[in-house]
Amino acid sequence: MDMLKLFSIAFLLLSVTHVIKSQEVDDEWGFSYDENSDRGPSHWGELRPEWWQCSAGKMQTPIDLESKPVVYSNLGPIQNYYMRDVATLENHGYGMMLSWPLGQRYLGINGIRYLFRQVHWHFPSEHVVNGTRYDLEAHLVHVSNDGRIAVLAVMYQIGETPNPILSLIEDDLKKLAETPGVKKGIGYLDPNLLQARGRRYYRYMGSLTTPPCTEGVVWTVIRTIRSVTKQQVALIRNAIHDESKTNARPLQTINDRFVKVDR
Repeated sequence: MDMLKLFSIAFLLLSVTHVIKSQEVDDEWGFSYDENSDRGPSHWGELRPEWWQCSAGKMQTPIDLESKPVVYSNLGPIQNYYMRDVATLENHGYGMMLSWPLGQRYLGINGIRYLFRQVHWHFPSEHVVNGTRYDLEAHLVHVSNDGRIAVLAVMYQIGETPNPILSLIEDDLKKLAETPGVKKGIGYLDPNLLQARGRRYYRYMGSLTTPPCTEGVVWTVIRTIRSVTKQQVALIRNAIHDESKTNARPLQTINDRFVKVDR
């Protein structure tokens, strides 16, 4: 691969990262999750011209994954490959985010390789399954070389078994909970501990779940509900510096979309 192509790919990834970071580290007070606020979810599309899809988009996320009958399809197993590497934890004001350097970590969908960028958590879950909302949801964000976005989501329910990766970073979560905008290197971590694997999953086309609510995102949601402790959920909740103490967007209309599940 020549240097010009490498530069082009690097520039594209940087540009897409900027879009994704608007989901994670936009102006700390640029929007709110408080439904009673004039910056709340129902007003996101009015706050900035580039956020218009938050109000006018037809493929918005999150949705109730079983609000209408699912479509059975031969999707095959999830093709994701992650290697442990040095990770960085960041409190971006709306919650916690873990990121790894670009490398041999990716999600493969229909022949396209999406490079793993970061994971962040939402309290409570943003997606709903036949009316049931869970206690926590992790979003693993991936970006292809041509700028397409794919998110792998895992939902968690409070139980006795702790989440493996949150167990390893509990002390770091406590230290950063009250310091929005602060980053901290936390050494080597294995993204496989996020438990984002399984043959049973949903897939549909949606959007980013915060401004700019960009559409065209490929969503893969693990159907197996994982376990997390009450204390671990509290650590994620304590890092949310929003009036509502939540960072879950309300459900969006599914419109004429359909949700696939593996046959």
